[in-house]
Amino acid sequence: MKSLAAILVKQKAPLELIEIEVPAPGKGQVLVKLTCTGVCGSQIGEIDGVKGPDRFLPHLLGHEGSGQVVECGEGVSTVKESDHVVLHWRKGSGLEGVPPKYESKLGTINAGWITTFNEFALISENRATAVPPMFDPEIAALLGCAVTTGFGVVRNNAKLKQGESIGVFGAGGVGLSVIQAAALAGAEKIIATDIHQNRLELADKLGATHLLDASKADVEKEVRDIVGAAGLDVAVENTGNVRVIEMAYELTSAQGRTILVGVPPKGSKATIYTLPLHFGRVLTGSHGGDAMPEHDVPEFVEICEQGSLDFSLQIGKRYKLRDINDAIDDMRSGAAAGRCMIHM
Repeated sequence: MKSLAAILVKQKAPLELIEIEVPAPGKGQVLVKLTCTGVCGSQIGEIDGVKGPDRFLPHLLGHEGSGQVVECGEGVSTVKESDHVVLHWRKGSGLEGVPPKYESKLGTINAGWITTFNEFALISENRATAVPPMFDPEIAALLGCAVTTGFGVVRNNAKLKQGESIGVFGAGGVGLSVIQAAALAGAEKIIATDIHQNRLELADKLGATHLLDASKADVEKEVRDIVGAAGLDVAVENTGNVRVIEMAYELTSAQGRTILVGVPPKGSKATIYTLPLHFGRVLTGSHGGDAMPEHDVPEFVEICEQGSLDFSLQIGKRYKLRDINDAIDDMRSGAAAGRCMIHM
């Protein structure tokens, strides 16, 4: 089977659209026909090499999507042929297959347990969770990362309580989910900070109580004016900028929690005063909000079907796979607010 795919051939360069040969699924693998995929900031990080040189080039990208199972490999039991599925990077139920390799005019193309920037993909069984056939495929794609990570940060990492304050630094895909989750949790003050006005406008619609344009405002002063000298109960840092990490930590109260979602470039180091960590302040990184796809995906599907939550506002501009580099450029420039959604 042949499939169009967007390939990372060289770091800090546009993805290349080429045709790949898709082999039959092996043990623990599922062949999925993609419907759509979101573009996460993590992919921008991979393209830019924030973690350093990439020894797996050329390779496929993408870690949140939706599609339909075409064929199952040996041992697969949690999904079956024709199932509609959410594709997620966090491990769920089922086997973990060997990461696939594809052939192309460039030679062998590497891939991980999940990739979604290709029309057809071999996915490890434990990265696919079935959803009802009529469930919105765009929302399903969001459940692969943006929603489950954002809500997981609030629920599992921050353990945000009703009436607490939270500062969200960076209102991209995950940041918007954090804001929506904080509103649902009953946070009293939800401060969204970003340098792009369109993202702040979307944050407002999703439940932010205060909006700060970091390109104009003295963020530290404004936050303290809003929550008081004691500081924030929770700060969630999504940008990976070490200066913002330092500020978020400084703005957290003596018993507050600073959750790091964004990843700084390799070699960048934040400087913090560690003494408060011995007396109740918390500073921790988040690994996908500690989401559990086999539990969280069905829960959010049920919530959506009941009409209790609407994630559709989180979806920004829509693109075709051939225009994926335009989506990436729009994310970099801030032209797109919400999740850029690629349709196959």
